[in-house]
Amino acid sequence: MPVERLLPTSDAEDLLALTREIARKELLPRVDAAESSATPPRDVFRTLGRAGLLSLPYAEELGGGGQPYEVYLQVVEEIAAVWMSVAVGVSVHSLTCYPLAQFGTAAQQQRWLGDMLGGDQLGAYCLSEREAGSDIASMRTRATEADGGWTIRGTKAWISHAAHADYYTSFVRTDDTAGKGISCFLVPADAPGLGFGGPERKMGLAGDPVAEVIFDDVPVDADRMIGERGQGMAIALSALDAGRLGIAAAATGLAQSALTAATAYAKERQQFGRVIAEHQGLAFMLADMEAATASARAAYLFAARLKDAGRPFGKQAAIAKLVATDAAMKVTTDAIQVLGGAGYTTDFPVERYFREAKVTQIFEGTNQIQRLVIARHLLSENA
Repeated sequence: MPVERLLPTSDAEDLLALTREIARKELLPRVDAAESSATPPRDVFRTLGRAGLLSLPYAEELGGGGQPYEVYLQVVEEIAAVWMSVAVGVSVHSLTCYPLAQFGTAAQQQRWLGDMLGGDQLGAYCLSEREAGSDIASMRTRATEADGGWTIRGTKAWISHAAHADYYTSFVRTDDTAGKGISCFLVPADAPGLGFGGPERKMGLAGDPVAEVIFDDVPVDADRMIGERGQGMAIALSALDAGRLGIAAAATGLAQSALTAATAYAKERQQFGRVIAEHQGLAFMLADMEAATASARAAYLFAARLKDAGRPFGKQAAIAKLVATDAAMKVTTDAIQVLGGAGYTTDFPVERYFREAKVTQIFEGTNQIQRLVIARHLLSENA
């Protein structure tokens, strides 16, 4: 089902066309087998990087595509409509580049950023811990100064690309100063003492491996600290605003796929002498699914346009993440209902869409946290 889009430039239209072509030729033939076997598609990120699709929202002088964030997010949505695990991976990878691109020195950017944006280096974002999910200020992983650099000890949890990434953008405690005790480091995958837990046994997104990252006295050179000492909390929260939009776009693409599958089935399946799409009760369900998907798209695009205009967008990012991921859960649930018993089988992809949708309401801040963020913004504005 084609999505009506209003793109700012002809270059953006070409990028969307390129994305659809890559998704059709490179992703679609592989998605079912890779998800069934839980095989992470590492080479896909190189393909996307070489096509320039991983660097879109970053400045051209940094080696990026110099595209508006609204264009980048629509690329993520198009990828998610074909392979959600890859779209989530693209969003996570972009998140790992953000601290270096926004807070790194020119020397750090010149040394590392090109390979990251080009897809030759795949990143993991190490923020969450078992006891410090939404409450990141309570993290325990700690870096201590040693031999002119740092030594990191602790464990991060629920990390996408763990054991498959080339670097780990890691947030760790460098002192116990309230609000300023966390710093950001770029840890290479071959650092001594860096280890990994076994893959989490998840209900969905099998192509996006998630595991613990274990820092067992990992030595890190001093020049791998990104930003100032104690600036990590501000960097992480700033990055999460952008990351929430990536998840919102991916969730919208997932909802669109479920809607497309349900609509196609409803136009073919016959009951009581006519196709089921002609029954008003089911037609209304499809209409509600379309309204939810379109609303999700509108929410993330509005937030992205605020970001592109240099205006505050934190509240709108939280709204977009909340609206889009709740929409994905509803639309994928309803898609199974439209297909009936067939939707509950693995013969059709909607059961996979349903399983993939659930976690979008949890990562990048649970939707309960999004409500808290929205409420704080709202009450602060009114005050």
